[in-house]
Amino acid sequence: MDFNKLTKALLFPHVAILCVLVPLSATLLVGSMVFVGTKSPIAIVSYVLSAYTLTALCLRIPRMIRSFKSFKAQNRLMVRWQSDARLRVNVSLYSSLLWNVAYALLQLWLGFYHRTFWFYSLGAYYVCLAVMRGFLLRYSKEHTPGDDIRGELIRYRACGWVFLVMNLALTLIVFFMVYWSRTFHHHMITAIAMAAYTFTTLGTSILSITKYRKYNSPLFSASKAISLAAASVSMLTLTSTMLTTFGDGSMDVLTQKLMLGGVGFAVSGVIVIQAIHMIVQSTKELKRIKNEVQHAKP
Repeated sequence: MDFNKLTKALLFPHVAILCVLVPLSATLLVGSMVFVGTKSPIAIVSYVLSAYTLTALCLRIPRMIRSFKSFKAQNRLMVRWQSDARLRVNVSLYSSLLWNVAYALLQLWLGFYHRTFWFYSLGAYYVCLAVMRGFLLRYSKEHTPGDDIRGELIRYRACGWVFLVMNLALTLIVFFMVYWSRTFHHHMITAIAMAAYTFTTLGTSILSITKYRKYNSPLFSASKAISLAAASVSMLTLTSTMLTTFGDGSMDVLTQKLMLGGVGFAVSGVIVIQAIHMIVQSTKELKRIKNEVQHAKP
């Protein structure tokens, strides 16, 4: 028996085997935690299988990165996606617009069904996000970003004003959460998934704002500012979920309200500061462009 080949086969299984192991180990792990129990034989098997699958995936990461880079360099669509910032922003705006509209309609329907301003305020917030994204998308379809800086600055400033209006809806959300101790209770796995999604979107939004600044396009900056605002509200909802789902009863109601109020104040402050920055910066740039045009006239 060739132990080197056996070890290599165990540590670097075929891709087809990994494609089977990943959903199988995930299903066994979730099923054992939810339905069977953490001390059952099925749970132990799921732990071992999940650990082996994760190890095999981690060992394959360098090879996967090399394969992806090679594919990206040779594939025509991937080359275009990588080089066309306008395409990436338009796809992001389209997908985010559809998500915002669907989520806003859901919240408004829940508000109508339960007759509570809590869902109405959430629906109003996401309606504002959808309107802003539609506003930017319409302009991006007709103009190439960077060609008309003045037009982009006008829309960039308009988004800043809309952010201030959105903050009214956000203030209502925070008020309902703190005054009525409005919280969400989810299963532990759901809460962990929400945390992973929230931190991922928040980190991606912050990185995107820095990344797209090099294109010198207010349109790109506005689209990423909208994503940051949406991620910030997700952080507020996550805080409420974590306090309820993982709370052991040792935290009193006043402390929970203070924590929710603090996070809500921070999120609201980030949006207000972002809105003021957008308004002030765009106004200064518009005045500079106007002065340059006036001085250029004979």
